[in-house]
Parts: sequence; C-alpha cells; structure tokens
Amino acid sequence: MKTIYHYLLTVVLIAVFVLPAMQSQAGNKDRSGEAGAAELLINPWARSSGWGSVSTANVQGLESMFVNVAGAAFTQGTEVNFSSTQWLQGSGTDIMAFGVAQQAGASGVIGLNMMSMSFGDIPLTTEDSPDAGGGIGTFSPTYMNIGVSYSKIFSNSIYGGIQVKMISESIDNLSAQGVAIDAGVQYVTGPDDNIRFGITLRNWGTKLSFNGDGIAIRVSPPGQEDQFTLEQRSAAYELPSQMNIGFAYDFLFDKHTLTLAGNFRSNAFTNDQITAGVQYKLMDYLSLRGAYTYEDGINEAIDSGERYTVGNGLSAGMTVEIPLNKETGTTFAIDYAFRATEHFDNTHSIGARVSF
Repeated sequence: MKTIYHYLLTVVLIAVFVLPAMQSQAGNKDRSGEAGAAELLINPWARSSGWGSVSTANVQGLESMFVNVAGAAFTQGTEVNFSSTQWLQGSGTDIMAFGVAQQAGASGVIGLNMMSMSFGDIPLTTEDSPDAGGGIGTFSPTYMNIGVSYSKIFSNSIYGGIQVKMISESIDNLSAQGVAIDAGVQYVTGPDDNIRFGITLRNWGTKLSFNGDGIAIRVSPPGQEDQFTLEQRSAAYELPSQMNIGFAYDFLFDKHTLTLAGNFRSNAFTNDQITAGVQYKLMDYLSLRGAYTYEDGINEAIDSGERYTVGNGLSAGMTVEIPLNKETGTTFAIDYAFRATEHFDNTHSIGARVSF
C-alpha cells in the first residue's frame, strides 16, 4: 500500500510543479516554431488517432507507446501492429508505422515500434542549376523514430511505463540524430474498473542539429589557387515536449460500452489543446469513435497569424475485430482513422493488428 501511495504522490508532484512550468511557456507566440522534430507530435496509429489521441487515461496495447506508454502494460501475450497514413492527402507525405509488444513475466511488457515518414522524390537544385526539374537527379527526405519501451503493472490500480526513442532526420547530404524519453502513469478505479486517470510526459530529450556535406562549401582564399572545405555550423533545436493529463469513464451495459474521455495537452512550443471524445463499443467486435480537439485560434483563417495548426480539430475512426481462436485468444483487427484538415484532402490512416 505504501508503494501505491508513493506512485500517486509522484503523479501529484508532477502535476503541481511540472505543469505550471510548461504552461508558463506554452502558447507563447515568441517560441512557436522554435522546436524541431515535429513528427514526434503526429500519431501514426489508426486506432488512437481516430480518437484524437484523447485516450491518455485508457489507451491499451501497442499504440500506448505513442499516447501513454503506461497502457502497454495491459498487453497479454503478443501484439503486432502495422499502420499506414496518408498525411495531408495530396501533399505526397506518407507515414508507415510498425510495432511489437511482448508480455515479459507476470507484470511486465516490452515494446518496440518504428515510424517512418517520407515525402517522395524532390528534384535537386544547385547554384548552377537553380530550377526544379533540371535533370540532375532527385532526393528523398526521410524521418524515422525508433522507440523501445518497458511497461509494468504495479498493482490492480497502478500502471506505469517508460520509453526511449531514437530520432533521425535526413535529406540528401544532411542528417540529425537525437534521443527522447516518454514516461506515463495510468490509475484505474471504480466499482467495475470503469474510471481511469492518466498522465504522461513526452519528448523530453537532447537537442538536435544538422551535420553533413550540405553545409560545407569549397572556397579559395584570396590570392591562392588551392581550395579548402569550409563547414558552417547549424543551430541546434529543441524537441516539442508536452504533458498530457487525461480522464475516461466507461458506461457499461450488457454487450455495449460507451466511453467518454477528455484530455488536456500542455505544449511547450505551441498552444495548449483540449480534446473531448466519445467511443461506442459492441463487445470486442466493433468500435466507433470520434473526438474534437480545441486550441486558441483553431477557428481562425490560416493567414490570420493566430492559427498554428492545419487540422480543424475533428477526428473519427472505427475498428472491426475478429476472433480467430478463442482458446488461445488470437484476434485480428482492422483500424481506420480520419482527421479533418483545413487544406489538402484530410488525413487518412488504416492499420492491421494481430494479438495472440
């Protein structure tokens, strides 16, 4: 019992001291756009992104490694997940995600997930050939994040986890690497374990800076014929750290479950966000969900100077889950997510999951 109180005290201290510190900087227009690695804020998983990532308090399984790593502790056996996202459809940006979560012992779960973001082939340009399509070739920028996590059941009510992420961004002749850490806690209570709270800190880590031949030039000192390589220094940039506090309540009926969820997201480099969502679940076979995320300026025009996101806050999704073997508990599921955007043709994700 003392251990449980220690964990609860830790959560309270984080909420009391860390959150106000982040709020003092969150939404600061002078800091907006200063952080890099914005792909860390994009949810690549279809099930949780269709719910607006509102499930800080009740997310479970492998997708927890993005929303709240504590939820991965609910994994029983093995879960394999694959997801494909057309980010801002029409922009040529694709996101692929793959992950595996494996139960380790009676109370632990280890996980591995990878996210890759590609932008297609972009024509090369140089000082001698500044026009796109000059026939000198193309390059393909690539962002990749690899996360390794460990989650644990501490009691019937307390679940926690931590994740270490390796971050890589590269173009034709420049690259940047860094490391980030996520940590989270979930608390379950209520007569039927239908009341849940969650808190998570995400993207706390090292600064990144680009290095490579792309910032080096060949120069000849005055009066000399020999050339030397002059390498410029690139400025370091911080990661888009954030804190999430969530709540969820399940209304339990015979074969139906209706879940209401809310989440407050404190961003260190942009506006804070509040998300509210609802999910209907028919046993373990069908789930329908929707959410709305609000932040200051989200209803303003893009060119107003008050808006900081291309999304308009709406998200929706569904899951169809099929039991393959009741004795072993093997299931197969298809997830779909839709996120509405102000421009382009919205964002669409589809995923496939196998649990056994």
